[in-house]
Amino acid sequence: MSTILLEPSTDTKEELSPLETKVKVGMVQVNNSFAGQGYLPLTLGYLHSHARTHAENFDDFEFLLPIYKRIHIEQSLEQLEQADIVAFSTYVWNFEISRAIAKSLKQRNPNIVTIAGGYEVPETGGLELFLRTNPFFDIAINGEGERAFTEFLEAYPERDWHTVPSAGFIDSSGKFVQTPKAERIQDLNEIPSPFLTGYFDPLMKANPDEGWIGLFETNRGCPFLCSFCAWGGKSGAKKRMAEFDLEGRIFPEIQWFGENKVEYIFSCDANFGIFGSESHQRRDLRIAQRFARVKQQLGFPQRLSVQNTKNSTEDSYRIQGVLHESGLDKGVLLAMQSLHPPTLEAVNRKNIKNKTFIELQRRATAEGKITFTDLILGLPLETYESFAQGVNTLIELGQHNRIQFNNLSLLENTEMVSPEYQEKYGLQVMGSQLINIHGALGDISDGILEKQRLVVGTNTMPGEEWVKTRNFAYMAGLLHFNKLLQIPNVILNTQYGVKYSDIFDAFVKTDSPDSPVLSEVSSSFSEQARSLQRGGLEYVQSEQWLQMWWPPDEHMLIHLATQGKLPAFYRESESTLGTLLQQGGIDYNPQVLSDAIKLNQDLLKQPFQQTDLTLDLQHNIWEVYQEAKLGQKPLLAQDSFRYNIDRTTDTWDSWEDWCRRMVWWMNKKGAYLYSCSPLNTEK
Repeated sequence: MSTILLEPSTDTKEELSPLETKVKVGMVQVNNSFAGQGYLPLTLGYLHSHARTHAENFDDFEFLLPIYKRIHIEQSLEQLEQADIVAFSTYVWNFEISRAIAKSLKQRNPNIVTIAGGYEVPETGGLELFLRTNPFFDIAINGEGERAFTEFLEAYPERDWHTVPSAGFIDSSGKFVQTPKAERIQDLNEIPSPFLTGYFDPLMKANPDEGWIGLFETNRGCPFLCSFCAWGGKSGAKKRMAEFDLEGRIFPEIQWFGENKVEYIFSCDANFGIFGSESHQRRDLRIAQRFARVKQQLGFPQRLSVQNTKNSTEDSYRIQGVLHESGLDKGVLLAMQSLHPPTLEAVNRKNIKNKTFIELQRRATAEGKITFTDLILGLPLETYESFAQGVNTLIELGQHNRIQFNNLSLLENTEMVSPEYQEKYGLQVMGSQLINIHGALGDISDGILEKQRLVVGTNTMPGEEWVKTRNFAYMAGLLHFNKLLQIPNVILNTQYGVKYSDIFDAFVKTDSPDSPVLSEVSSSFSEQARSLQRGGLEYVQSEQWLQMWWPPDEHMLIHLATQGKLPAFYRESESTLGTLLQQGGIDYNPQVLSDAIKLNQDLLKQPFQQTDLTLDLQHNIWEVYQEAKLGQKPLLAQDSFRYNIDRTTDTWDSWEDWCRRMVWWMNKKGAYLYSCSPLNTEK
């Protein structure tokens, strides 16, 4: 296989030494790829550009094209066979393939030098165990890597790693050595931009058919210390924020993305919007505005994904407004993780106030902005009741689009990963294969699987309680956020005072021969949860539907629709909701429930529709539903109400097309219902 090289710069260096004498450097940062799109390996770009500027012996090295996505291990080895040094950027999604490559390289060439960095390298404690467990890594760097990598290159001729900061290694006598930690880089402009200095140019030229995703960083650090997150770090050393230059770097990089037709940008900032205020010259707002301007001028980037600052503010909302109006955003994340005060204290987190959340949600809904909220299942001190109440509160506060229910996963370099923390809260941890949501089946052809550590129980949510809570989250996703029953849910809550959590709980408990479809749904969700407790998979494998991994609630929606079970589902749901009302001693009009069920069933998007539908109801269900989502208190009226349901603007002529374009692509938008328009009811 021929080797493509990254040519070193000749503008600031002396004349190059003969090619044969150069030390060849391979670099590996395996990122996920989706539908022909791959991430530009930003970490490797930083390492290269820092060394190029600061390493005195940089011209002694020759950098091979980096490995930036998952390929068969034999292809990786072939690409790296000429390397004298191979550097790995590791995280939970690429650690096993990185280990396998390093191990095989060492077996083929014991003289090759391998260096590991990234979040999978322990920062404080555990570094010796890491190296002895992974002896195919010669040296490991914990924390910021740019200065350490430059020092490593300068120390390479003597193979003496004692001068490399933030490093751990096993010396020739078998003794573990850990060098002093490097100071964090305070002036990030010490690291030249790999975009602007041309690091990615040869890679993009060599892969002309790749659709590139740009990783983008404007600052480093996080002022928060959430125990489940590695961004802040368990030592608190990353609390201090540092910024890249705006005019001289960030703005030109945004222009570079546009000129190079990079379609999708993922911001690596932990809290985008934290520098949006007047005191910071509206820095993040100006960044959003520049992205919008470049998109308008050049058509790219088309999307910008950001992690919003934890405590959303008016400034952050203004930023999201710019992204929404320019079409750059895919939704506004109002992250909560938990609403249980003891849990928030246990994980060192402070959420935005409910009053602020209500106002932001109300404004977003009124202005047509899509929002979604994160909750983590399995956090310390959470119970089934507290979790269910948190979901109920979020929906009552106005979150009808999407709550993303994430399983708690233990990450290296977090407070939560420590044995003391796990023992304190009784965290039950199970290893599981790491799978990409909506990932394609058969992506892993070499059998090397990535792993994660999932929390599947705690001392306040043990065993079956965790299963029940996981079922509840699946059920809330299916019934409310996949829109199968959102309209009757809203009617029961706003008109009869029924809690959303009680609705979902009733469906979780369904186990009756009189409701075979609902019983099947609940038992399927419970078995999925129990499978996770046994080390099973987070998502459902489907050979039939797009050859991909589906979230259980989406897969259940597909199952009900494609197997013709939706009519029975709605009949049984009407009975279940009616029973819930009766058991609560609520005086209700059965026709109201029937109208709400009928409207929701007819609005659910389905394939093969060729005509619009005119629907007559006895109550103003649609108007009540729409006003309730805006936080208003609508009045239910009884009369003759006629509606037109638009079933022909969006059409699908196959189940496969429906699965792809409706169930999958509309997940974040929650656009599972047809549009509906009231008609003149005069006869």
